[in-house]
Amino acid sequence: MKNALITGANKSIGLETARQLAQQGYYIYLGCRDLAKGQQAVAQLAEAGITHVEAIQLDVCDKASIQAAEKGISQKTQSLDVLINNAGVLGTMPQHAANTSTDQIREVFNTNLFGVIDVTQAFLGLLGKAEVPVIINITSGLASLTLQSDPTWVHAAYKLASYGPSKTALNAYTVFLAHELREKGFKVNAVDPGQTATDFTGHLGGSVAEAARFVAQYATLGADGPTGKYFSKEITAGHSESPW
Repeated sequence: MKNALITGANKSIGLETARQLAQQGYYIYLGCRDLAKGQQAVAQLAEAGITHVEAIQLDVCDKASIQAAEKGISQKTQSLDVLINNAGVLGTMPQHAANTSTDQIREVFNTNLFGVIDVTQAFLGLLGKAEVPVIINITSGLASLTLQSDPTWVHAAYKLASYGPSKTALNAYTVFLAHELREKGFKVNAVDPGQTATDFTGHLGGSVAEAARFVAQYATLGADGPTGKYFSKEITAGHSESPW
């Protein structure tokens, strides 16, 4: 049985992605900052007949927590097939580029970029033992410099000077990581599930199930799958690969 670790997985897209991958036969580790909430999510899935799931305490901003999670998972399995870096924060609003403090920006980067890097580096050993290791970094169309430079783009007016750049940096990290791991058979991609109706967006956007389905299709890539790419559910109509 293949297995996957999803960070920020006790609700919304993370939890629904866990549900869908479990239904496809994966064993899922729900990485949750609050273990109690993770256990509640496990119970929720169990009520739906999904039992190949367990909660793991994992705070992406706490290196000790990350190391403990890696140690715990490594005692349960010899390899990790999929890592989905889903945990993310929006940050304090509004986020005007002219006056948002670096403390506020740094707080968002700690989760959306540095947390991803710390988690990824901690689990590279386990991932490297999988037949086709897959890493997905959940990103956003708001990170696209191409789109943000277009004043006619529907989201161009959003004041997200912390969140947007944190995901732009994440996209860049994804490219470099994919290049370094290409010869080892890793599939490393940035995936944008689009604006989705969750707490994160004030419940505006598409369904959580649709967003999770989009993420799950890139979590299940085979040896012939793409790497170092950016895939968006909504940016480019009719095409899944979109402008960085």
